Amino acid sequence: MISICEVGPRDGLQNERDVLPPETRAELVNRLATTGLPRIEVVSFVRDEAVPQMAGAEEVAAAIERRDGVEYAGLVLNEKGLERFNETALDRMNVTLGATDGFNQRNANASLAEANERASAIVASRPEGTTVTISVAFGCPFEGRVDPDVVSGLVNHFRELGAEEIVLADTIGVATPGQVKSLIADTGADGFHGHNTRNTGYANAYTALEAGATLLDASIGGLGGCPFAPKATGNIATEDLVYMLEGDGVETGVDLGALVAISEWLATVLGRPLEGQLYRAGIFPSA
Repeated sequence: MISICEVGPRDGLQNERDVLPPETRAELVNRLATTGLPRIEVVSFVRDEAVPQMAGAEEVAAAIERRDGVEYAGLVLNEKGLERFNETALDRMNVTLGATDGFNQRNANASLAEANERASAIVASRPEGTTVTISVAFGCPFEGRVDPDVVSGLVNHFRELGAEEIVLADTIGVATPGQVKSLIADTGADGFHGHNTRNTGYANAYTALEAGATLLDASIGGLGGCPFAPKATGNIATEDLVYMLEGDGVETGVDLGALVAISEWLATVLGRPLEGQLYRAGIFPSA
């Protein structure tokens, strides 16, 4: 069985035009927790003025109704984010940094070296229960193609620090299956975080599993994007991913019908159709 990390409440909502109140974001988390998803990324501990959609992270974390068997995660970029994370009861910390100077400057106001130093200090302080996500691992909106050796070096560095998991992110959706297969296999990364900007996200996720990854990030309804990555669109949709995997005999342990119902609800909350396909087309064969 592979694990799916639901990133909709964080990566999905951070690029939405509308800012949902903490109680609605907590309700989304609570609904997702009923589906059998093993992990949900709940919030990002960033400055409210930088990403208003993530304001009130502590309120969201406090309002979730915890369920056994579900791991609740929060994203951390720096020391202040670590302090805020530690004040909550969240289980897993996702420390993220970009693989290029350009992306780190816009995402965290730091060079790659500075972002690496920050992330390293955070990971060293708490390696257990920590995931390191390397953003723009396949391509950067500001610097173009990323040298695979740079990514491999970052993976090896955080392995040596004891990070429990490492995820490679195709933040702007430029990767192709062969590139994903090669980089996952060469680095031994545990997981893959894919965006579907150029309609390769699902093929990339499937290839990541074939290359040895055991964790896939996905977002309910295909929500997502990055405020600091121009033209980056949504993540692969959780329900579409589960439909593909289960249809091929890959167990996820997730209730597909429940995911579809959540996408239908979320479309009404946001007042627009979502990017995912399955909740509109329907499960086949129908129940």
